[in-house]
Amino acid sequence: MAEHVAQSHDVTKLIDRIKDIKIAMLTTAETNGQLHSRPMYTQKPDEDGTLWFFTEKDSAKIDEVQREQHVNLGYSKPGDNLYVSISGIATIVNDRTKIKDLWTEGLRSWFPKGSDDPNISLLKIDIERGEVWDQPSNVLVNAFGYVKAVATGERYQPTGDEHVQVTPQ
Repeated sequence: MAEHVAQSHDVTKLIDRIKDIKIAMLTTAETNGQLHSRPMYTQKPDEDGTLWFFTEKDSAKIDEVQREQHVNLGYSKPGDNLYVSISGIATIVNDRTKIKDLWTEGLRSWFPKGSDDPNISLLKIDIERGEVWDQPSNVLVNAFGYVKAVATGERYQPTGDEHVQVTPQ
């Protein structure tokens, strides 16, 4: 039985789901092709859904993105059974105005010299595709899934509201 997955071109569905999740796992490809993931703090997304991250110019992720721009971001909020995967194209941005525009004092922990630190770069992610799994976590839904599996031999299938694929135009 094929899984029902709703399709959308509305990137705000992704942004709305991740707006309260500040940490994403960013996955890039190393020189040898191995995948490398690390936590990144998400800045406020642009209106069009562009995602921004602060990083050091001399970090491994900069080298990795220069070789392979396709990246993946994973967001999760397990207490709400919310999981989001975003694939996109990463670009390194060294625009000092944009850095100052996105700067918050909380970033000083990573960049003690502040927004004028010459080693700061931004990682801009343009979303190519996203997927959201947002399933109810209450006991009754889980019990229903169990009863259905026992009675019919079929597993619980999420509805279109619970699993959405988003491909911006």
